[in-house]
Amino acid sequence: MDITGKYILALDQGTTSSRAIVVDHQGKVVASSQKSFEQFFPRPGWVEHDASEIWYTQSSVAAEAIAKADLTGLDIAGIGITNQRETTIVWDRETSLPVYHAIVWQDRRTAAYCEELKAKGYEEAIRQKTGLILDAYFSATKIKWILDNIEGVRERAEKGKLCFGTIDSWLVWRFTRGQVHVTDVSNASRTMLFNIHTLQWDEDLLRLFDIPASLLPEVKASSEVYCDTATTLFSSHIPVAGIAGDQQAALFGQLCTEQGMAKTTYGTGCFVMMNTGDKPVFSENGMLTTIGWKIGDSVTYALEGSVFVGGAVIQWLRDGLGIVRSAGETEAMALSVEDSDGVYFVPALTGLGAPHWDQYARGVIIGLTRGTTAAHIVRAALEGIAYEVYDVIRAMEQDVTRESREMKVDGGAVANDFLMQFQADLNRSAVVRPEILETTAMGAAYLAGLAVGFWKDLDEIRKYVAVERRFEPQADEETVRRKIERWHEAVGRAGGWEKDR
Repeated sequence: MDITGKYILALDQGTTSSRAIVVDHQGKVVASSQKSFEQFFPRPGWVEHDASEIWYTQSSVAAEAIAKADLTGLDIAGIGITNQRETTIVWDRETSLPVYHAIVWQDRRTAAYCEELKAKGYEEAIRQKTGLILDAYFSATKIKWILDNIEGVRERAEKGKLCFGTIDSWLVWRFTRGQVHVTDVSNASRTMLFNIHTLQWDEDLLRLFDIPASLLPEVKASSEVYCDTATTLFSSHIPVAGIAGDQQAALFGQLCTEQGMAKTTYGTGCFVMMNTGDKPVFSENGMLTTIGWKIGDSVTYALEGSVFVGGAVIQWLRDGLGIVRSAGETEAMALSVEDSDGVYFVPALTGLGAPHWDQYARGVIIGLTRGTTAAHIVRAALEGIAYEVYDVIRAMEQDVTRESREMKVDGGAVANDFLMQFQADLNRSAVVRPEILETTAMGAAYLAGLAVGFWKDLDEIRKYVAVERRFEPQADEETVRRKIERWHEAVGRAGGWEKDR
């Protein structure tokens, strides 16, 4: 392909917004567009999205980003897609209409069903096949819930009239006007239905969850030409050539392409991921074993620790508590006080993820006194995010029996210098912030660009990646140790709160 004058369009479909960026051959973002969409909370612990609104917002920002760059579809060499993972959509093959709202990865409605399966002894068999903890986080129990609870849906599914997809599958379906139903290995590995050893949908798991195989997309590599767009959105048919779940895309976007390299993404949740090479590593410390990506015939595996509530706690401070007007205020507020004055904030607003995996935990703010101010609570919330990440990193290091020398970071919250410095102090190792923070979208761009020959190889891409700042540990080690001990006491208070309610 002649790449002269060409660009890559990367679509980053997230939990709270849809984003698109246009990337040039030097890896620079020349234009971007972003739109938020509505969050639905029909019951406590339930989180839903309107899948049609996701499509409308994602397609509109794609067109807007191209227009902002003063380009047309003819200028785009390929499209890469990265997406919020585990979020589950079931739709009609003929009409392309969802049968129910998308059930979001954060949703806990199937927690009791997961407990039933654990009691029946299925947990270890599922972990050995999928690398995943038996938890409501993943897609399988969400699919089953839709089939069992929405009138007429199971019958239609058994007749082959419906499709299941994570967000990537849904977007490709809409961009091709219902012609292509695919996913990639990274997203498939998050459904709790995919065998990460055979790289196939697992028949035993489909029987366990009572899910018809006809619902499922075809599983492809993460970097290959899947199809051309068929909508009237663009003036030409553009190859869709890269797909990866958001955290795998961020790992690739940070160029953590060698075994042992790791990154943390600070988004709605926080996600620590480490490249473990061409073989899966099974955790003894609550980490998930997952597929990072597949390029050609080569599969890269990863360990992952998922923190359910990261940046979402800042949204809650703004929208729920009303003590900040914007996320940008939190750094100055945190620095306006010497410390949190004994306040600890465990942001388990939708349970605790790795390494605790307590779906019944709930958020706790502890240590309040008459002297506590909004600034103390804000600082404790930011520190709570960092403590959660610290717990995951320490657990992951035990699995691979090595200490991290540095941690690469990305996501919206990494712009907060206070948070990054506190994280470095906890980790006792460097935190490295890249010049371009769009690493999730960049990962999708790199995967697509490699597939269409936009970039020759990873060595060419590495020439364009730069570090913006390194945060080195500064705090007294003994002080940090005492704070961590106190944090773990607070976590203990949050644990199991909803268990017997």
